[in-house]
Amino acid sequence: MRRVVIVVPSLFTLFNLFFGIWSIVLASRGEFYRAGWYIFFAGILDTLDGRVARLSKTGTRFGAELDSLVDVVSFGVAPAFLIYQLEFASGGQAEWIFCYFYVMAAAIRLARFNITQAGRAKRSFIGLPSPAAGMTLATFYPFTTTALYQQVFRVLPRHHLMQFLMIGLTILMVSNVRYATMPRAGVRTLRGLLGIATILFILVFGILEHDAFFFPLGVAYMAYGVLRATVLGFFFEVSEDEEAEIAGPIVIANGEGDAEAYTPPRGIAPRGGPR
Repeated sequence: MRRVVIVVPSLFTLFNLFFGIWSIVLASRGEFYRAGWYIFFAGILDTLDGRVARLSKTGTRFGAELDSLVDVVSFGVAPAFLIYQLEFASGGQAEWIFCYFYVMAAAIRLARFNITQAGRAKRSFIGLPSPAAGMTLATFYPFTTTALYQQVFRVLPRHHLMQFLMIGLTILMVSNVRYATMPRAGVRTLRGLLGIATILFILVFGILEHDAFFFPLGVAYMAYGVLRATVLGFFFEVSEDEEAEIAGPIVIANGEGDAEAYTPPRGIAPRGGPR
């Protein structure tokens, strides 16, 4: 029975991959609306795999590594291909380079997460989480079908805005800007009540106005990290220990990592939520 339970989180991860690949297939057929939402569904499954692993206490290093590899596809390749087909395919021969740098940043982001934050209790993420970046790109096309976009944003230069958005996501994923995690829900503390209110807010507006809600939410989350870092930068400086955690070197000797420089944590749970 326990062996079956151990497999369950990885099944969520593999269904995450399934939706990522399905999104690529749909984007190649020009079905951009469905392709975008399938990446969004992959993001939900990415959250659930970690939750299930923690609740069942069945997290493994294998699950953690599988999760990161899948996320490169679902939140790196799939959103980049969707945006390429949607915006850049007819924009010129060199337009694909925006997608390349985005995927490269997602891969670097996930690799850095594995060696700096995986398996640790986290109050914030270093760099924009890759699922947040992928889901922001994925919900762009559904947003363009809304009355809000048609009435307010249609006059803006859409192609150039997408170029700037891709550049911004690329930089933020590999930056040292910190992004807060979702507050834990509870009724005993103010933070727990805030978590409940946040979850309810996202659920209500996400269900009622999903096409018009999630893309602005993703852009607001991007801006939140930048504004927070800018404001706090005037009052606080990053400590040496924090700098070492963010960008500490890993010494390579004889093809293997130096154990003193980096010792992989044991029993890492597949990471629910962003990476």
